[in-house]
Amino acid sequence: MKDLSWLDHIACAGLDPDIFFPERGERAEAAKAVCRTCPVARQCQEFRQGAQFGVWGGQSDRDRRKQRKENAA
Repeated sequence: MKDLSWLDHIACAGLDPDIFFPERGERAEAAKAVCRTCPVARQCQEFRQGAQFGVWGGQSDRDRRKQRKENAA
């Protein structure tokens, strides 16, 4: 079982989750701004590495797709 104790330190606790799931075509800057202040953004990013939707650890789904393409090349 994975250690999830890092969840006790997330900067997004109590925030409206909708900002982390912007509508198609909307910018994810509000969510990314929260993630930039988060002490456990890296753990969040690793935890949701295969996520298709939403902003996790400061990365949008578009950012993750781009990173996967770059890593595959």
